[in-house]
Amino acid sequence: IRQNSPELKGVIAEFSKGHKAGTLTGNVIINRYLKSAKYINNAASGAERKKFEKTIDFFKAYGDKYDFDYLMLAALAYQESTLDQSLRSAVGAVGVMQILPTTAKDKNVGISDVEKLEPNIHAGTKYLRFMADRYFPPEADLDTLNRALLTFASYNAGPNRVTKLRKEAESMGLDPNQWFDNVEVVAAKRIGRETVQYVSNIMKYYVAYKLLDEKFHQEGAKKQ
Repeated sequence: IRQNSPELKGVIAEFSKGHKAGTLTGNVIINRYLKSAKYINNAASGAERKKFEKTIDFFKAYGDKYDFDYLMLAALAYQESTLDQSLRSAVGAVGVMQILPTTAKDKNVGISDVEKLEPNIHAGTKYLRFMADRYFPPEADLDTLNRALLTFASYNAGPNRVTKLRKEAESMGLDPNQWFDNVEVVAAKRIGRETVQYVSNIMKYYVAYKLLDEKFHQEGAKKQ
């Protein structure tokens, strides 16, 4: 902080006393920002930008088809695989969206060839749509952002678990329709940092992609 700012320093010191490691809020802050530095990666630089450019048209197409912000889809995929279609997980999840072939072939998705880039993005996005419609329908009084965030959390932790977390959040006096500082608090308590960090990272990558997208449009305007 700025030197000679005793009032601000005092406020920070007082906040720190009541929000140390071991307190609920302190643990959420530590889990979100300090236990993993992966989110510091610049999703919009160098080789990462090239991967973004290679995949973005597919995210646009299937974002439009299934009513998701295409940059949020790209951010989720970057969190899953850093947009690397060759990536395979220990349990067999494939490529950019890290979707299991069994999930892709399920009747609620019904897409094969997820080893290829476009079907992979299609399958991952369609599965997100299935979860959003079944577990977080429009009539559930969720705004667009939180509906997406809860769906993304479900992609990581499973929709049934997220449903239970929402119910517990409500019983604790928290808002079950708000992820940040509400349902995520229960997630940190019940399942640890992974899903909390997962959703936070997606939002950070989303901001990076928003800035990159604006730059693309500016560059295109200059060329015209």
